[in-house]
Amino acid sequence: MTLRTSLQKIIRPSTTQSTAALWAKSLLNAVLFFSIFMVALPWGVHQLLPLALPIPPGFRIWLAGVFFLVGVIAWAACLDNFSRHGRGTPLPADAPRRLVTGGLFSRVRNPIMGAEVLVIWGEALYVASLGMVLYAIAITVAAHLLILHVEEPELRKRFGESYETYCRSVPRWFPKLRRE
Repeated sequence: MTLRTSLQKIIRPSTTQSTAALWAKSLLNAVLFFSIFMVALPWGVHQLLPLALPIPPGFRIWLAGVFFLVGVIAWAACLDNFSRHGRGTPLPADAPRRLVTGGLFSRVRNPIMGAEVLVIWGEALYVASLGMVLYAIAITVAAHLLILHVEEPELRKRFGESYETYCRSVPRWFPKLRRE
């Protein structure tokens, strides 16, 4: 059994009816995700490779703050969209029942993953260590591969032609800044 099929087997549409309960589940997802991928693992790689990178402090702190803030705001907006319109959460075992194409999802297909990666890059810039930058690169590549080989095939299977149409009109990673 491949990693893809293993992960696809745990992806199930949500049966939760309450928007408040969906938000609570999304916040649980946030606590778990942030604790592991934005605190524990970054701290560990920074401890392994603490070599400071020569990035000017004013620039790196300003840019890190922008990345972090934009990432957290985008992430929260996407969770609201998942809860209200998709009737699900980012948790694979509680996935949205409906294809979410509004809000930030109308600009880019993967705004949640993009927001999480943006927060990690904000951390990497702020800390400016070799370990953190390598971690951010690894997470960025892993996110892309996860989207390509697990999420997109699963969404194609679950939502069919409506997802195909969505893919043709909305880019995967780099947002459309204006409507055509």
